Amino acid sequence: MWEDEVLEEIHKIREEHAKAFNYDLKAMCEDLRKKQKQTERKIIKKPLNHPSKKIKK
Repeated sequence: MWEDEVLEEIHKIREEHAKAFNYDLKAMCEDLRKKQKQTERKIIKKPLNHPSKKIKK
């Protein structure tokens, strides 16, 4: 089976992050939001596309 090294590294990092917060999703999200505020990168927010509001052709 073909292995993707980049994908494996992403899974490893995500697992380490989750483990550091005892798999508490709320704590993990709070940490990520805190890190996001500390970055100088521009954050682009795209509005969600709701299936009920799709435009029919």
